[in-house]
Amino acid sequence: MIIQAFLRWVERARTSDRVKAAHTLASAYAGTSGETLDRQAAEMAMTFLLDDPSPKVRLALAEALAPCPHVPRALLLSLAEDQPEIAFPILSRSPALLEDDLIELAARGSCELRAFIAVREGLSRSVSAAIAEIGGEGEALLLLENASARIARRTLKRLSERLGDRPALRDALLARADLPADARQLLAEQVGAALRSTSLVQQTVGEARMLRITREACASAALDMAATADHDDIPALVEELRATDRLTPSLLLHALCLGRIDFSAAALVVLTGLAERRVRSILSDGRVHAVRALYESAGLGRDVSALFAEAMLMRRRESRKGDGEVAASIAAALLLRLRDSADTQALPSGLAELVERLAIAEERRSVRHYALQSTREAA
Repeated sequence: MIIQAFLRWVERARTSDRVKAAHTLASAYAGTSGETLDRQAAEMAMTFLLDDPSPKVRLALAEALAPCPHVPRALLLSLAEDQPEIAFPILSRSPALLEDDLIELAARGSCELRAFIAVREGLSRSVSAAIAEIGGEGEALLLLENASARIARRTLKRLSERLGDRPALRDALLARADLPADARQLLAEQVGAALRSTSLVQQTVGEARMLRITREACASAALDMAATADHDDIPALVEELRATDRLTPSLLLHALCLGRIDFSAAALVVLTGLAERRVRSILSDGRVHAVRALYESAGLGRDVSALFAEAMLMRRRESRKGDGEVAASIAAALLLRLRDSADTQALPSGLAELVERLAIAEERRSVRHYALQSTREAA
């Protein structure tokens, strides 16, 4: 009788009255007074209101039901897939939506619906991953700005792969402390690609020189990341560099001169297929012939392996010093060796130049440090 009377009244009532009735009914259902309510009749009435021609009526239902933890699925999903302004309260706040519901809605919904899901409080890793896989730049930015969202590191890597060429998203990713090192390297490569593509840079610097500069900058960035990355992140960084043809002899020698031993070991593990324990044992205690054999098994020639073995032995002798002093002494000593050697031309292109640049850069750093110290003492 109650539901019949309600349905007859709805057919004649004005829109404003239907809005008030929908809000009152849904609020009573969601609140404490719902305990004394005929819930079946209320559910039937609200289900009938889903077909109301006025979106204001459906919006009143959505806003009142949004905080309710137990909403009939017919109501819940119908409101979640209604017009965006109606779906927003449900998708952004409703605790009645399950994780699977959110993933399914994100998959088949519009960009607006995914954006509403992205701002939910306490978003799970699975839902975050679904948005990262399907969503566009706008939804991804909202996800990254949602401080309560739980986002797995592999999801951040996936966002870097899919949308890292978008400047705003790239900046948001790079600002995160939990961004994996391999994803950070990928974004650094994309920054370099963006610089190379600008007409101003091409006209003022030249394409060939810009390519060399960006490659060197990306290599330096990778080694800087290796210095601060978690131990477990370094193998993934190495794999990313190998996949982009960046794991070159020049990069390996640069890492060795800078004392990036964890990175060097991880690279050799990948290139040789040997166990990490074996590689580290050779690097730390192996004789010169064992070190040369290790680098040769990584694909380096005999002349190059001799250079690497000498650098490794130097690093061992001076490992108790700071990283900067180790880099300075190794680079300078290698430069002297190369100048006295008749086999310099046998080295891969750019390797001898790299040693000289490292030695020059360290010499300039030492002079700057001396000048700063002298200025302070004179003050």
